[in-house]
Amino acid sequence: MPDLIEGPSRVEAAGTKPKLIDEYVGRVNTGEDRVSVAHMRSPAGWVEPGQRPEFDEYTVVLSGRIEIEHEGGTLSVAAGQAVLTRAGEWIRYSTPEGAEYIAVCLPAFAPDTVHRDES
Repeated sequence: MPDLIEGPSRVEAAGTKPKLIDEYVGRVNTGEDRVSVAHMRSPAGWVEPGQRPEFDEYTVVLSGRIEIEHEGGTLSVAAGQAVLTRAGEWIRYSTPEGAEYIAVCLPAFAPDTVHRDES
């Protein structure tokens, strides 16, 4: 029988400005550790610390644009596009103009597996 997920859980975000994270599937909302699915709404000017996560992250941009700094440069991902960042890569996300996007992490996101840079 299918399991209905009634709604998301709000998760605290890292970064320079308030960003909304609503987790539909993952460790917080459903106890799932294999995958997480979250809806993100990020304001213009938001930047998070660099990180070297232990999970792959698929990001689908619904509106706006995200920038992803990586060891080889910077990638801009616009509405209607998607990106895959792989476990072990150093990356830093930002939304210079603001963005709304869906993030899918395999395995599920966990604060102790993201490995953010020291402040």
